[in-house]
Amino acid sequence: MFEFDQYLGFLAFLTILTIGFWLMIFLLTFVIPYWVFGATIERLKEMKEEKKAKREAASH
Repeated sequence: MFEFDQYLGFLAFLTILTIGFWLMIFLLTFVIPYWVFGATIERLKEMKEEKKAKREAASH
């Protein structure tokens, strides 16, 4: 059926395919949402600080 080098190539292909699959699952379920929500929270904090600075500047 397979010669030994074809068998190793097939195993390498399956390994790379499996690693890629689990990497995509990890990125889509953890890394990207973490990045998006973290960036959103930081932006909201910046907006809050800008409003506070404007309020303090207007009162003085």
